[in-house]
Amino acid sequence: MTHTRIRKFNTRDTYPEQKLDNDLCQAVIAGDTVYLRGQVAQDLDTRENVAVGDPAGQAEQVMRNIDLLLRECGSSLDHIVKATVYLTDIRYREAVYRVAGRWLKGVHPVFTGLVVQALARPEWVVEIDVIAVKPKA
Repeated sequence: MTHTRIRKFNTRDTYPEQKLDNDLCQAVIAGDTVYLRGQVAQDLDTRENVAVGDPAGQAEQVMRNIDLLLRECGSSLDHIVKATVYLTDIRYREAVYRVAGRWLKGVHPVFTGLVVQALARPEWVVEIDVIAVKPKA
């Protein structure tokens, strides 16, 4: 197999009210590249929503998830090359970007920000997905 799937799950467990049945994962390692699923303010282990109503608090949880997943994949925040931020309201930009900027200080990734109508759950106001590389041993 040319890729590895990290933290596999099925959407029926994450979104039971939506009656979905999709097999997904939180990350895929393909060669030396790590692709993360868009991360939201949800604890990866308990699926509990975090910081509902608080964009900065949600961004903290998102960055904790990204940090944890990259480490599980043999990479780190320092190796992020591309990040995409999705916000449900442009007024959240400053708070979210402050948090992300603190976590990514000195990294200099390519960064794209989008304002979207909604995310998969109404309580989520920020989602960030990243692409990173695995450092050579």
